[in-house]
Amino acid sequence: MDELDALWAFLVAALIAFAATPPVARLARRLGVIHRPRDRDLHDRPVPGLGGLAILAAAVVSALLFLPAGGETRGIIGGALAITFVGAVDDIRDGGLHPFVKLAGQFAAASIPVAAGVFVDHVTLPFLDPIGLSDTAGRALTLVGMVAVMNVVNFTDGADGLAAGVCTIAAGTFAIIALSLDRDDAGVLAALTAGASVGFLWHNFHPASIFMGDAGSNLLGLLLACVAIQGVLKTAAVVALFFPLLILAVPALDATFVVAKRIKYRRPVYSADRWHFHHRFANIGFSQRRTVLYLYGWTLSLAALALAMRFVPYSDDDGTLNRGWALVIAAFGVVALASSLYLVLVLEILKFRRSREREIQRQVETGEMPALTAEEIRREVDREAETGEFEAVRTD
Repeated sequence: MDELDALWAFLVAALIAFAATPPVARLARRLGVIHRPRDRDLHDRPVPGLGGLAILAAAVVSALLFLPAGGETRGIIGGALAITFVGAVDDIRDGGLHPFVKLAGQFAAASIPVAAGVFVDHVTLPFLDPIGLSDTAGRALTLVGMVAVMNVVNFTDGADGLAAGVCTIAAGTFAIIALSLDRDDAGVLAALTAGASVGFLWHNFHPASIFMGDAGSNLLGLLLACVAIQGVLKTAAVVALFFPLLILAVPALDATFVVAKRIKYRRPVYSADRWHFHHRFANIGFSQRRTVLYLYGWTLSLAALALAMRFVPYSDDDGTLNRGWALVIAAFGVVALASSLYLVLVLEILKFRRSREREIQRQVETGEMPALTAEEIRREVDREAETGEFEAVRTD
């Protein structure tokens, strides 16, 4: 019955998001909330924003229908309303909110579900006893984690359909895992989050007719964080901490990479740039559609590993490894690792170097750049690969 509730929650949320998105796009146009192309953007025409309002409508209605009317549900809905409001104000204001005001709004919104009881009170790690947390420490850690997930999803929202698709995969995976752990409410919440994401994705996939904006990316981040806390982190599963890390690995790695770059080059961590994975793929000549599909594939490989870790009986009841099933888990791990290496090393670095060397050589031959030796061209490519600062190159 709980699995059926989750399925209905998914379908209702998907239908509402699909139906609500076109009216929201018209509202955005009337309000003048239009995302016009900037130097760092991948789209080449004005696109309305505020798509997060459609995602909110889908999530709230589905939650009211299929989640129990308890304190935690009220807290999650209250937090969803609050963070969508903060994100919508940021989308509507010319120039957006000041980063510290936005951050304060994220913490305020996250504090609503935390106050309602959605927080971590212990940490479970493999081969160790659960580590208990005080009420204050657990709430504080949860607040920081929720805000981190919001910003991770927000960072991902830079290509048509990327954030919505990744969140669909992540929420769907969380739903399966949560239901298998008898965390039924979290499973339903994850399912409706996946439904709201995929219903919106129909309109957001390239070429997008609407963007979710900060209203949508922050909302999805908060919902995914609540799902991870309710459905996985509160359980005694020995790999509880690894599930969220694997499922959200692609956006988390993207955010980590970008923040590290900004710190290295002494830029504000909240500054905008073209260092995200989707920007770097675009810079080596990939279309938005191809970029997004590759990142979907990477996310799916990691989600498959998380599901394998949950369902493959790789250890016996006494904790000893089952050799055969452990090899199956290892195979899933090899696929996930190979996907990561292929995307980051082959696609982003090796192919970029070859393509960029040919492009610079062409510019030298046509007089667009001053004469350079082969060694000088290699040094220039090394610099560009390190900083991520280069023009889009042509690929075969």
